[in-house]
Amino acid sequence: MKRKGWLMMVLILGLGAVLPKALALFAQEKTLIDEWNSIQIPQAPELKQVTLDPKTTAFLVLDIQKNSCTAQARPRCVASIPKVKAFLELCRSKGVFVAHSLTSTATPQDIVDELSPLPQEPVVRSGVDKFYKTDLEKILTDRGIKTVIIAGTAAHGAVLHTATGAALRGLNVVVPVDGMSADVPFAELYTAWHLLNSPGTRRNSTVTSFSQIRFQ
Repeated sequence: MKRKGWLMMVLILGLGAVLPKALALFAQEKTLIDEWNSIQIPQAPELKQVTLDPKTTAFLVLDIQKNSCTAQARPRCVASIPKVKAFLELCRSKGVFVAHSLTSTATPQDIVDELSPLPQEPVVRSGVDKFYKTDLEKILTDRGIKTVIIAGTAAHGAVLHTATGAALRGLNVVVPVDGMSADVPFAELYTAWHLLNSPGTRRNSTVTSFSQIRFQ
């Protein structure tokens, strides 16, 4: 008993000496929240020109719906519609395969009128990752697609997660920044940064603009 008591006393004294220092160290540490306003935004990426084979390229138009793409909820989405429409028409004229997506509870009639799917253009419905519980992967594989151009909203939702899903499946991903939108610009900025810097996407992704995409 005496030995146990002596050991306990040594342990208590040791903790008494170490514990205040440890607590002081933790108190001095800063978290991400403390550093939030001092963190520098990375430099803007260079938008790259790309030339693609229309036979092995697909244009994915994601979740541009009447309920969310409004001047009140997402004005940047509304502003993107004319450019997405013009590029959609270009893809159709070049024979590029086109597919559309919806959120989980939407129907094709919910897509904004300017971007309505043609009868032969498939529409998948899912959450933010349009590969999840859909046949999108099979659709693309069956057509020999190697590259996907992705436009849509939200940038940090459907665009980011579907682009990641495509990259992880070995597809080349091209994202025109003037074709992805969100409710705040930072979400679009983050999406572009993530695609070019994340280990899962950086090797397969190109950030560009609609005007810099060419077809062979």
